[in-house]
Amino acid sequence: MSNKHALNSGLAGAAAAGLVVGLLAAAPAHADEPAKGPSAASVAASDKGGAGQGASVAPNRLSVAATAITRSEVIKRASSWVGLGLQYSWDNTYQGYRTDCSGFASMAWKLATPGLDTTSFVPSGVASWIGKGELKPGDALLNDAAGARGHIVIFGGWTDSSQTSYKGYEFTASGVHHRTIPYPYYSGYGTYRPVRNNSIVDDGASAGGDVPVAGNWDGGKAGNVGIWRDGMFHLRNDDGSTTYVDWGGGSDVPVSANWDGAGPDNVGIFRPSTGQFHLRMDDGSLVLLDWGGGSDIPVAGNWDGGAAGNVGIWRNGTFHLRNDDGSPTYVEWGQAGDRPVSGNWDGAGPDNVGVFRPSTGQFHLRMDDGSLVVLDWGGGNDIPVSGNWDGGNDNPAANIGIWRPSQARFHLRNDDGTPTYIDWGQPR
Repeated sequence: MSNKHALNSGLAGAAAAGLVVGLLAAAPAHADEPAKGPSAASVAASDKGGAGQGASVAPNRLSVAATAITRSEVIKRASSWVGLGLQYSWDNTYQGYRTDCSGFASMAWKLATPGLDTTSFVPSGVASWIGKGELKPGDALLNDAAGARGHIVIFGGWTDSSQTSYKGYEFTASGVHHRTIPYPYYSGYGTYRPVRNNSIVDDGASAGGDVPVAGNWDGGKAGNVGIWRDGMFHLRNDDGSTTYVDWGGGSDVPVSANWDGAGPDNVGIFRPSTGQFHLRMDDGSLVLLDWGGGSDIPVAGNWDGGAAGNVGIWRNGTFHLRNDDGSPTYVEWGQAGDRPVSGNWDGAGPDNVGVFRPSTGQFHLRMDDGSLVVLDWGGGNDIPVSGNWDGGNDNPAANIGIWRPSQARFHLRNDDGTPTYIDWGQPR
């Protein structure tokens, strides 16, 4: 694990619903399906658009079952094929899915194997056409032509607020790519329209209820907890009273830190579809920052030791942290399946990063000198939080904790290892 700096900025966890929607429909046949796979020369010649697909799925061969899936899970699944060196073929499979563009999209959407083709996603009832303004990470851009003329790209999020290009995941003749693509697709490769898996669910509150937050809302010595629900922050003060702040909504992800460097901590949201942080100042005003997008997970903390808190994202095991002057600091920490956290673990200098590993119930915390501290706390579907819970002891170090969705209860770890339990929010 290392800490490195670069000049360009980086481009956000939630539980998947368990609902299974059964859909069964006849998929249209290919009128002009090529008889065999592409030649080596044609594969080498193109890295854009379609290169043929497997045969349409007939209803007597496959029940087109679409399982409810969160947007972040779609992006995670799409990312899992990037860099594996898979060869494009409509005859071969990997993990049960055809290794062509539509097989890849079927895998990302967690459809039944071996997958649909570009002519079948909408007619089968698995997906529906949407407008450009509705696009969110996990949706797709689809050219629903047959055979080599058709193609589909998983939408990973806009590259900036102009919405002229986006990060896309696609399987072309030259392999699986994650790259910037002009909207709706490269010129000369057919007609592309936005499409949505009918079984996709938003991350955050829309995907399953309350989302936990933590910060010092009332300016006391100790940190406080809260939840974000349907665009409303419910913040718990030291005396048990509640402060309500209306901020964000939809598939936004809540964050908190002292954005303006004075008074108590502030709230904010990260909007994955635009890659923007919407930060609320003490006076209620808004500051917008472009940082990250798509499946990135937001974090917040004081990375450079200045008076104000900063934003950042965690992507594929690397923190992309924004300093006061807009420059990035990169810190490699964690692995797939981890959930990022941040806090001043050693009580000195700037804030630190860490990850919570649900599979082991352990926090892996990075100190100022790069060393590792491992703490056992929580597990499973618990969501990590951090704050100076026992600040009344005049210890400046941050503590870890978790919010357990099934209980709507915070399990907070004090400096001496003892727990404090706070019921806050609604179980989910």
